[in-house]
Amino acid sequence: MSIKCASLFAASLLSLSFASTVQAAVPLAAPEARFSLSDVFSPELSRQGMVVSEEDIASRIGAEVLRNGGNAVDAAVAVGIALAVVLPEAGNLGGGGFMLVHLAKSNKTIAIDYREMAPGKAHRDMFLNADGSVDRDELARGWTGIGVPGTVAGLHHALEKYGTMKWADLIKPAIALAKEGFVLKPAHEESFARAQSRLGRNAESKRIFLDPEGKALPFGTKLVQADLAWSLTELAKEGPKAFYQGEIGKRLIADIQANGGIMTMDDLAQYKVVEREPVRGDYRGYQIVSMPPPSSGGVHLIQMLNVLEAYDIKEWGLNSAQTIHAMIETERRAYADRSQHLGDPDFFKVPVSQLLSKKYAETIRAQINMQRATPSVLVQPGDLEGYESPQTTHYSVMDKDGNAVANTYTLNWSYGTGLTAKGTGILLNNEMDDFSAKPGTTNAYGLVGAEANAVQPRKRPLSSMTPTIVMKDGKVFLVTGSPGGSTIITTVLQTVMNVIDHALNVQAATNQPRFHHQWRPDWVRFEAGFSVDTLNALTAKGHLIQIGSPLGTTESIMYRDGVFHGAADPRRAGGGAVGPEHLQYSW
Repeated sequence: MSIKCASLFAASLLSLSFASTVQAAVPLAAPEARFSLSDVFSPELSRQGMVVSEEDIASRIGAEVLRNGGNAVDAAVAVGIALAVVLPEAGNLGGGGFMLVHLAKSNKTIAIDYREMAPGKAHRDMFLNADGSVDRDELARGWTGIGVPGTVAGLHHALEKYGTMKWADLIKPAIALAKEGFVLKPAHEESFARAQSRLGRNAESKRIFLDPEGKALPFGTKLVQADLAWSLTELAKEGPKAFYQGEIGKRLIADIQANGGIMTMDDLAQYKVVEREPVRGDYRGYQIVSMPPPSSGGVHLIQMLNVLEAYDIKEWGLNSAQTIHAMIETERRAYADRSQHLGDPDFFKVPVSQLLSKKYAETIRAQINMQRATPSVLVQPGDLEGYESPQTTHYSVMDKDGNAVANTYTLNWSYGTGLTAKGTGILLNNEMDDFSAKPGTTNAYGLVGAEANAVQPRKRPLSSMTPTIVMKDGKVFLVTGSPGGSTIITTVLQTVMNVIDHALNVQAATNQPRFHHQWRPDWVRFEAGFSVDTLNALTAKGHLIQIGSPLGTTESIMYRDGVFHGAADPRRAGGGAVGPEHLQYSW
């Protein structure tokens, strides 16, 4: 079975397995799943580099850049722009994200923060109704819920500082895809169908992504995006200036303001990309490098690994009740800390060093009872003094010289607000929902926030995005990341542990079933595929189990013994792991 056919086959089985949601407080009696994704898939291998993304077309564009002499950053920029065309639910020009760039020659890793920012007219209580409740509809679908986009500025910044090729050349493939069209896959039709009601509320989105009757475009249709092709052409000619000061920006702001939005041309002009120092940790002899605040992902990934390092995870076994219990209890406490201590470091002193300390990990371990689950109502954020982010997409790139890019970017929800700015073809984010619209209440992902993440002008909302690079002996060993809202951090955690603790190859590590706990609500979400005996043992310990839909979509690369091992997550059919020497056909 080919990788592509296997991907479609597995995705079909997964969609059937996750069709229902069952909450279990009593022993489960369903038969254990016998199908194992690990039996079907193996990594894509290459000696010349690797590109892994959620869309095979975008991966092939990146691999072609590598084959033509570009480095990992060049390829990452081309992939990011192409995904804005072929993965409209998450690939974007109207959103923002985080990028880790590792430069092999200098052995240096840079964190590039191109997260969206709140407009200048934003204020703390802007999403509260007269009775003090949160206006969820405006946050999710309204024109005031749009953060100032950072994607164009972020990709251009990375290229200018760390790339080798010309901006205009890297945009050409995306222009062709938008202008000439590409054939939709079953995954596109399913995605359009899920977002049909939101896309149908906006005339531009409906015209582009739905048929004349307002139904999802069927797979096999060629999707042409003429307005997006125009925007991309303007970007190729003028660079970011076209977006932040030029005609693209003027069209964006005109449509936003015509519909009651608060963003201005001055907001676009004042947008800035920030380079930050990555957060770093050690886990069983490996160095973990990840994204710092305003991402919460890197901090809590390392915090949880610090706690779990003292347990004999390998001896307990992959997905055993003992292993999962320790991980759940650790996740419970990390997400409690997230609710209180994380925010934009330019506005709030985040206690990073304390959260990452091994001593604090000891304090957390001392609270964990390995025989019983701790009710979340009894778990509070750590008392730390001195205070020093559903749909997203991740892609990973490595080149033959050992340079690496881990990039996660987003519109927040699938298709963001569902609003397309007239005359641009650009979907607009709803990232203002990632702020704490009312401190102490939950956002769309059920995450609780505090004053640290309250709305303020020019502030960046807290994120869960976790682009991560794992190093071994001074060289890149693993590049990974995932979409998934609040589940991103735990998805990356399990991928890293599957590789390090359980010695799985990167595809097997990707394919393993996943689980997630985030402190509140106090239940554990499991994918299908776990042993019923294990779930019953966890229930007996006091965990409330819920079996639900797939968690995350990792796109990962492992570099070992001179070979790049690429793994596209089969949870979304259509992804691709592509090495430059294996390009059998052009994009």
